[in-house]
Amino acid sequence: MKLVVDCRYTRIGQHDGISRFTAGIVEELAKLHPLTMLVNDPRQLELLPALPHAIVSGPTSVREPLVARQVRRLAPDVVFSPMQTMGSWGRRYGLVLTLHDLIYYEHPEPPRDLPAFVRGLWRLYHLAWWPQRTLLNRADEVVTVSETTASLMREHRLTKRPVTVVPNAADELAAPALPRERPTGGRLVYMGSFMPYKGVETLVRAAARLPEHELHLCSRISDAERRRLVALAPGARLVFHDGVSDAEYADLLTGATALVHASKAEGFGIPLVEAMRLGTPVVVSDIPIFREIGGEAASYFALDDDAALAAAVERLDASGEWERRSAAAIAAAGRFTWARSAARLLEVLQRTAAQYTRRRR
Repeated sequence: MKLVVDCRYTRIGQHDGISRFTAGIVEELAKLHPLTMLVNDPRQLELLPALPHAIVSGPTSVREPLVARQVRRLAPDVVFSPMQTMGSWGRRYGLVLTLHDLIYYEHPEPPRDLPAFVRGLWRLYHLAWWPQRTLLNRADEVVTVSETTASLMREHRLTKRPVTVVPNAADELAAPALPRERPTGGRLVYMGSFMPYKGVETLVRAAARLPEHELHLCSRISDAERRRLVALAPGARLVFHDGVSDAEYADLLTGATALVHASKAEGFGIPLVEAMRLGTPVVVSDIPIFREIGGEAASYFALDDDAALAAAVERLDASGEWERRSAAAIAAAGRFTWARSAARLLEVLQRTAAQYTRRRR
């Protein structure tokens, strides 16, 4: 089986969620089967394993609908893409696409770093379900990263193709000695963007209720957004990192009372797995995907309820509670590994390649 993996969604310089999913999956998948990576910029290779690769046009190019004509030169038996938007017209190979979430149907603002014309198409795309169905039904099979998203796909009848859950995971961060000891001081960590559906305002208001705690916001942030959050809760002790390395992030987590997240919707939740793997308790909004990931290990609070979030953090101060949550977090994180996900994905790819070959014959 000749396997090609679409790695064109890999970021340059620093991963985002889909970029990290791509790199994590491809590294473990290559240990199980030879593959060729597709990139559109040689700089993407800095965040990818050293594997054979080919350069084609970018995923936001006007050439994307016909990208299969470029991919056909590699004569693949099956192509896997970590997104559902890969062009497929004229393909002569099996195709497996990925749908991560349905967030932007309920929260339609597109990522701010996309070109203006792509942002416009993004909004139009999410006005109805039929464009999503059209894309997914062009594939032979579809994967998604959580049972939560798979359930929503079934609810909205998004595809006639078989759907397999290939869970997201988290990269290995520098691990402290386990089991963890309760950290001194009150440090809360947030890793994520500042898009409206992320609920960062709830985190900031909760921090104002916790004068003994600092809220560390790890991601890159604009000056305007920083000023807005500071003005929202002047009493909150906010620390803006404007981007952190993996080593800095690991250090923040290993000294943290908890990772906090107030999102209204997610396709997965890599920061939860990253924190839990290091034995850091997680205090998160009560949404289905966080229940799926955190299970009994996590602490939950109602959406937009900063008082409930603050109370959940304070409960970690009870005798033995932080230690219990820490141990449970480590156990829960063990369910999510790139190796396990790659093995499941390989089964899908082998099945797709075999079925496509039989149909061609």
